[in-house]
Amino acid sequence: MNQAILPADLGFFSTLVAAGSLSAAARELGVSTPAVSKRLALMEARLALPLLVRTTRRMSLTPEGELLLEHARRILGDLDALERQLGAGRDTPSGLLRVNATLGFGRSHLAPVIARFVRRHPKVDVQLQLSVQPPPLGDDAWDVCVRFGLPPDSRVVARLLARNRRLLCASPGYLAAHGEPRTPAELVRHQCIGIRQGDEAYGLWRLSPLRGKGRAAEAVKTRGQLSTNDGGIAVQWALSGLGIVMRSEWDVAHHLKSGRLVPVLPQWQTPEADIYAVYPQRHQHATRVRAFVDAVAASFPQSGV
Repeated sequence: MNQAILPADLGFFSTLVAAGSLSAAARELGVSTPAVSKRLALMEARLALPLLVRTTRRMSLTPEGELLLEHARRILGDLDALERQLGAGRDTPSGLLRVNATLGFGRSHLAPVIARFVRRHPKVDVQLQLSVQPPPLGDDAWDVCVRFGLPPDSRVVARLLARNRRLLCASPGYLAAHGEPRTPAELVRHQCIGIRQGDEAYGLWRLSPLRGKGRAAEAVKTRGQLSTNDGGIAVQWALSGLGIVMRSEWDVAHHLKSGRLVPVLPQWQTPEADIYAVYPQRHQHATRVRAFVDAVAASFPQSGV
C-alpha cells in the first residue's frame, strides 16, 4: 500500500515553510531549488491536494498545507522531546542552536557569550539572529529567544536571567548647559532622545516614585530632535551631550560608573525590563538549549546586570 505522507516529508515540509521560499529551503537542505520544487510537487501529487500557493514574490499555505504543517511540527517536536529525554543523562550539547535577541543586547552582550559557548561546546552550531523586536512566540525559526519582559504565554518556557531597570541619564555637559529636571513634568522642556522599538508607545515615558506613596505615577510625552530604532546610537548621542536618554541598566552601567553619563531623576523609576530566556516547551529537555541558557545566566553578575 502506497503512503500519501512519508515520514521524511514532515521534516522537509516544516523546513520549507520556515525558510519562506524554495530557494531558501534549498540552501538550508543543501540541494538545488529545482530539487525542492520537484519534491514538493511529488508530495502534492501523492496527496492530490495543493499545499502551497506560489507567486513570483511569495508563497502561502493552503488550508490543507496549514493542517499538514501543524501536525508535522507537533510530531517532530514529540520525536525531538522523546529523543532528548531518552538521552538526557548521557548527551553532550550538539546540533544546531538558533538564537534570537535584540540588536544592541545581542551585539554587546550575547555575541561574546556565544563565542565562549562554542569554544566550550564544539559540537554545537549557533545561528544568532538580531531583530528590532522579539519574534512571534509561535515562530518556529528560533530555539532560544533572549528578550526583555516576561512573555504572557504558557506555550513557552521563560527563565529569568537577570533583573534589569531602565534608567534616565544624560552627559554632565548637557545638564550643565540645559539644567537638570527636578520633576518628570520638566522633561517636556528638554531634548529627550527617542527610541522606536517594538510595540512600545513611542516617546511616552512612564515614571513612578521610588519613595513617597502620596505621589502618583506619571506618564510624560517627551520631545526631542533625535530619534532612532538603535539603542546604541541613542546612547552615543547622549554621550555627545545631545539630550536625555532612557536605556536599560546593562547598556549604560559602565558609562555611569565612569561619569560620562549621570542619572536623571534618580528618585523616579521606570517599568522593569527584566531579561528572560524564552524557548518552546518541546526544547526544555534539549541539552544544547539547557547548556546555552545556563551559560547566558552565568554571564550576569549575581546581583543583576
